[in-house]
Amino acid sequence: MSTRDQILQLKQRMGESIIGQEQVIERLLLTLLANGNLLLEGLPGLAKTRAVKSLARHLESEFRRIQFTPDLLPSDVTGTEVYYDEGGKGSFQFQPGPIFGNLVLADEINRAPAKVQAALLEAMEERQVTVAGKTHKLPELFMVLATQNPIEQEGTYPLPEAQRDRFLLHIMVRYPSDADELQVMRLVRGEEGKDGRTGDDARIPQQAIFDARAEIHQVAVAEAVEGYMVALIAATRRPEQFGKDLQRWIHVGASPRGTLALDKGSRAHAWLNGRDHVTPDDVRAIVHDCLRHRIILSYEANADGLSADDVINELVKQVAVG
Repeated sequence: MSTRDQILQLKQRMGESIIGQEQVIERLLLTLLANGNLLLEGLPGLAKTRAVKSLARHLESEFRRIQFTPDLLPSDVTGTEVYYDEGGKGSFQFQPGPIFGNLVLADEINRAPAKVQAALLEAMEERQVTVAGKTHKLPELFMVLATQNPIEQEGTYPLPEAQRDRFLLHIMVRYPSDADELQVMRLVRGEEGKDGRTGDDARIPQQAIFDARAEIHQVAVAEAVEGYMVALIAATRRPEQFGKDLQRWIHVGASPRGTLALDKGSRAHAWLNGRDHVTPDDVRAIVHDCLRHRIILSYEANADGLSADDVINELVKQVAVG
């Protein structure tokens, strides 16, 4: 079985337990293949946590969940030095926190204060944590999957721009269709009494992810497509060159991480769809997920009732390929 077949099998297995959220499943896999981190935003009960657990269940990995609350401490995430007394000789030993997993679910990340959110910054960017002056490497397969609720904002701590920028993709989880919701109801009913188990199929090995990343690295990107990615980002920084509406709507544009996200995400998207080169359609397929958390809208845009997706739609209309 080829590497791509293994990844497609992982996608198919996840789809059996996550109904009506095909885009969420695909974006989870794209982020994993691109070696990034993912921010999922949606109303309660839309299978955000279930989707992450499904990925962990079907992939050879160690899953860790951190429930973010206002009283959480940074050491509850990273770990801490613990004093041990053996035979009258005491010493401090590092006790790893839940961040030392392969797939780390940061559930309701905006319910913890900034100092706890900041504890994730080094882990997400450098793939290491520093405690008591000592640096500890994280596993080679590592991804933070954070969820947040767009409502009930009282008593929450909005993610600072610096942290949002460290997420490769930001996806919006939406309501399923009526037909899909009927299937969800039947699926959950069938799972009752089975402890959520769906079978004893062998899990996809971690090596498949590493092999896929190596293949994705070889996906070709033409100069015209590279220029298209850069032009999309440039338009968020110099919107006055792309129309009066964009000039009014965008207050702050995307950072260079936005360009890197478009490059990584579009190559992973092309590979997952069986192509050895990136097309403009690959870029457009993931541009909303790459940029919706990287642009800051102006007062005028908010007053007009526009979302980041609305602005990105206009951005795509105004920026030409090549």
